[in-house]
Amino acid sequence: MTGVRKGLAKVEFALRWDPSPAGTPASDLDIVAAVYGGADLHGTPVQLVHFGSRSPDGTITLNRDSHTGQGFGFDEVMTFELDRMGPDLRRVVVGVVIQSGGADAGAGGPARTFADIAGTGFRIREGHTDLAQGDFASVPSATAATVVEFTRDGSGAWSFEARLRGFDVDPEEFARVMGGVR
Repeated sequence: MTGVRKGLAKVEFALRWDPSPAGTPASDLDIVAAVYGGADLHGTPVQLVHFGSRSPDGTITLNRDSHTGQGFGFDEVMTFELDRMGPDLRRVVVGVVIQSGGADAGAGGPARTFADIAGTGFRIREGHTDLAQGDFASVPSATAATVVEFTRDGSGAWSFEARLRGFDVDPEEFARVMGGVR
């Protein structure tokens, strides 16, 4: 599942999953985006965007947030205005993290994996063109996963590579390691 396309401008990352069965804690998946500057492409992100936040310059926005997966189609949507990002921002890594125990279980609940959540899927789109889509079946034991990386070349054009990589970490640790060298 890889793809490359030059000159991306405004891209949407959408996430879906099925609600938990009746009588079980709700599943809460969250989109996380880490933005890296040219001086440190794989270290500490200069911006971290997730539920309840947006990028300081307004170029990354979480348009839809779900705590249960209930709804029609895609439950969470994040928009990236790559063409408006400052020239010092060179890399954006987008991932998905499962909140431990689900939204209703609270902290300390058992860690859920992608195998525990039905109907997971994602779509990467620019305008009306789907650039990539998939699910999390290849990382069933992961509690978080990176999905796509956007990079800016020397001319300023943005491209992407969709590559699913699973992690077995909590949400806080995921934010620290998601952009590391593979």
